[in-house]
Amino acid sequence: MMDESTAVRAIWESLGLPGIVDVHTHFMPKSVMDKVWQYFDAAGPLVGRVWPIAYRSDEEARLDTLRSFGVRAFTSLVYAHKPDMASWLNQWSAQFAAATPDCLATATFFPERGAEAYVAAAIDGGARVFKAHVQVGGYDPTDPLLDGVWGVLEDAGTPVVIHCGSGPQPGPHTGPGPIGAVLARYPRLRLVIAHLGMPEYGDFLDLCDRHSEVRLDTTMVFTPFVEELMPFPRSDLGRLRAVGDRILFGSDFPNIPYGYVEALQVLTALDGVDEEWLRGVFHDNAARLFELPIA
Repeated sequence: MMDESTAVRAIWESLGLPGIVDVHTHFMPKSVMDKVWQYFDAAGPLVGRVWPIAYRSDEEARLDTLRSFGVRAFTSLVYAHKPDMASWLNQWSAQFAAATPDCLATATFFPERGAEAYVAAAIDGGARVFKAHVQVGGYDPTDPLLDGVWGVLEDAGTPVVIHCGSGPQPGPHTGPGPIGAVLARYPRLRLVIAHLGMPEYGDFLDLCDRHSEVRLDTTMVFTPFVEELMPFPRSDLGRLRAVGDRILFGSDFPNIPYGYVEALQVLTALDGVDEEWLRGVFHDNAARLFELPIA
């Protein structure tokens, strides 16, 4: 039987790609990652179901695994769920990226005094992508404490991978409404909506249609694990194909309850997608966004 690394590589090699760009992977300080895994193990309220971690190993082993798959660039999506947390996470992430050249330097923020300053400092220090988690953070993205943050990010053109959909469990400020209000004020924000906006897929496709800098990542969508409870409507597949240049591959590695190869296979099996669409999703769209070599 073909091992997983070989199976993953066979997919992108068949498309003539130099590898995969995965915009939705998590590397965190060990103490934080341990707490995240404990939350998943306990099927916490924001998870809502049994959720085994498929790639539970030490940091170096996880890096080796991604590299064995041929992932040529990835993120270290950290996120703050309370005040006075984001700044030190950003310091850790900057050190991690400096030691890990294939990691896109990642940062985060939280609605708190000083957020605009530390976000600007992170960008000046080389941060290439931010993570915002409206569900876990439980905050309103229209909070006035974030006005300066959104402005700085819009002006810098720095992408933000944002979990603002209501899956797997809704939060007080999830859904298209709050983040849509942010985009109405900051229309040039380069938001990457995590999980295709699960489960409000159509609503987030509407935002993508209205805002040329809004993108969507594929994280976990179309896998049997998600299709069981929050299926992507097949009536919207044509819309997804139509914005193929703004769909980015994401995996949620290592915090997924199935094999990495499955996240690629389900996309290759979608009705009506061609090799050009797949090349964009697995590599070229993110490579252009982050100014990586295409070939």
